[in-house]
Amino acid sequence: MQADARELTIIGGGLAGALLATLLAQRGWAVDVYERRGDPRVHGYAGGRSINLALAERGLHALRQAGADGEVMKQAVMMRGRYVHPLHGEPGLQRYGRDDSEVIWSISRGELNIVLLDIAESHGARLHFDHGLERVDFDAGLAAFRHHEIEVVRPFRALVGADGAGSTLRGQIGKVLPLNERTDWLDHGYKELEIPPAANGDFRIEPNALHIWPRGHYMCIALPNDERTFTVTLFMPHKGDYPCFEQVQDADDAQALFERDFPDTLPLIPALRHDYEANPVGTLGTLYLDRWHLDGRAVLVGDAAHAMVPFHGQGMNCAFEDCVALADHLAANASLADAFAAFEAQRKPDAEAIQQMALENYIEMRDKVNDAAFLLQRALELALQERHPGRFVPHYAMVSFMRIPYSVALHRSEIQREILVDATRGLASLEAVDWAAVDAAVLAKLAPLADAPA
Repeated sequence: MQADARELTIIGGGLAGALLATLLAQRGWAVDVYERRGDPRVHGYAGGRSINLALAERGLHALRQAGADGEVMKQAVMMRGRYVHPLHGEPGLQRYGRDDSEVIWSISRGELNIVLLDIAESHGARLHFDHGLERVDFDAGLAAFRHHEIEVVRPFRALVGADGAGSTLRGQIGKVLPLNERTDWLDHGYKELEIPPAANGDFRIEPNALHIWPRGHYMCIALPNDERTFTVTLFMPHKGDYPCFEQVQDADDAQALFERDFPDTLPLIPALRHDYEANPVGTLGTLYLDRWHLDGRAVLVGDAAHAMVPFHGQGMNCAFEDCVALADHLAANASLADAFAAFEAQRKPDAEAIQQMALENYIEMRDKVNDAAFLLQRALELALQERHPGRFVPHYAMVSFMRIPYSVALHRSEIQREILVDATRGLASLEAVDWAAVDAAVLAKLAPLADAPA
């Protein structure tokens, strides 16, 4: 690529935009980032509500490439697994991996964004806040922004849309190139609450876990923050049978629901009544596009291209993988059009795979984590990992602790799920498993996986 062509304009200064700006600036690109909100380092983080972010190996790898991992990890809280709180019975930890080398991390979106903006700027990226994209003339190479009620027009070489699920750039591309955009809205929504620190300033419950109160078609989760708080999220249907947001509308309704279904959380959430009425119900959807780029003039990354539901904790990690992949393709291809096309060809199947797995994981979290058949399959999964290291790799390990393509993880997970279901059908314990048959199935159906944890 010609030196004078090494200029890119990124729309959106959130997590993906700031990380991509760093990766490109490190490689000698001239980068401008336009963000519609003010500078969070000056005015405080003004992002929308968001479920806590879970940082996994894919995202950590991207942060390492940008030299941002050290600063980010100072603020992260380790989560070893799911701490399941049944309505009846004892709560307990279900580990994500085998030990503390296989964990994920809870991170504040606002703190992470500030760290990434600082690093991007330190590498020479030019940041333009309070610049909301309004329209694009792709033929003329001009983008119009709204800056404090004034229209500002800027020339561009090519645009990268990192402006989230409601991407303005995606809408502008759609005016000149059919994207066949469609969003499948989940019939469930969410509402955020909070567990404050204890009187002594410490965490009120086990800090190194993602807490889940599974209740079938609805659930609560809680993720730790470095301020010793937990962000609590209630997920349930918008309409239908009780409970649903249509029927649980005010503080009295919420109090009754929690007394009935989440009684152990009531001492933990003193502001339940206030927060329930103050915080709106969020929506959840999956965005699908037929294409992500407009020749060499524009390309979409992260949520702007493939927004997903949050139930696998991979939205940010997937977006960060996008950033690394796009930077690599820009380095490897002679033209922007070729780079954008190669990026889309590589990442689109993987984005669609994690979108599917995120939807499936919601059912697992709210309904299966307290199910005897599921727990037996999980026990067998860990046993087979020990019996066939590098060949039988648990689903969660492939998604969260490795960087194999999501599409490969999905394909292998489907094969492994079939093996687990067949081997445990009608059984009450691992003692009755036909080990010869299950070992033969593993050897026949699963090839060794390169770079799998031993």
